[in-house]
Amino acid sequence: MKNDKNHSAQHSIDDLILLRDAAKISGLSPNHLRLLVRRGDIWGRKLGRDWFTTEEAVREYVSCEHRTGPKPKKRL
Repeated sequence: MKNDKNHSAQHSIDDLILLRDAAKISGLSPNHLRLLVRRGDIWGRKLGRDWFTTEEAVREYVSCEHRTGPKPKKRL
């Protein structure tokens, strides 16, 4: 899932939520959500000094299976 490629619909200002509110929905920290937005893993925008996303984008990301923990070592 990338920023605008899978999330091409325009969002109403009423749909936007702060990342700190998205953190409560997702169980992820606001800092981790900010990283996900910057990487393009979840839709989001910075408006002024605050980062925003939508509840839909958060629920879509959380519903996908994500592997946590250390990455496997590459074999030579």
